[in-house]
Amino acid sequence: MEWGRAGVQLLAGEADLVIVVDVLSFTTAVSVAVECGAAVIPYRFRDASAASYARGIGATLASSDRNGPGPTLSPASLAALRQGERLVLPSPNGAACASLAAEAGASVVAGCLRNAGAVARFATSRSGTTAVIAAGELWPDGGLRPAVEDLIGVGAVLAGMDAASMSPEARAATAAYLAARDDMLGALTGSASGRELVDRGFSEDVVIAARLDATDLVPVLADGMFQGQ
Repeated sequence: MEWGRAGVQLLAGEADLVIVVDVLSFTTAVSVAVECGAAVIPYRFRDASAASYARGIGATLASSDRNGPGPTLSPASLAALRQGERLVLPSPNGAACASLAAEAGASVVAGCLRNAGAVARFATSRSGTTAVIAAGELWPDGGLRPAVEDLIGVGAVLAGMDAASMSPEARAATAAYLAARDDMLGALTGSASGRELVDRGFSEDVVIAARLDATDLVPVLADGMFQGQ
């Protein structure tokens, strides 16, 4: 278990499978989108290049502004996605981690609280080494800010896997999940990221993210797109 883009770069070359966890909100948004039958294309830059990229491949662009019309990074905005729709989802955290892991040759899965059990079963059905990456947040200077919701989300995935083969960091994440499990919504709402979303009027995104094991679909990155399996 490691943190952020640097963690991916450290572990992706050694891991056969990389599970990226960005609970508020990239991987939660991916989970909601694939439940609608959409495919999600991760895009690591949240700037004007995202629009030209989406146009170039004939895909829908998710706005990085949660207040924007249409689909955004807000999971609550994605319920109207159509079966077969392709969605470019910009994120300098979760999308960047997923893209870097794929570039290193690893299989990549988007994990979150909503699909934690299914992702754990997917990982344990495979041979080889699994790395679980907590995406975290970014400080204004670009440095990593560890995010407790991602630590809990990583732990939720790891709780369904073999503890005997885990690193100390992975076991610590599992302990964080177990401590939060009985009040997951309270833990997410009380986190720094959760408080920020609630204050901005996006409490429903936190509610959606806190729904443990709400789906059995596992978003797997193939041909540059996350699709549900």
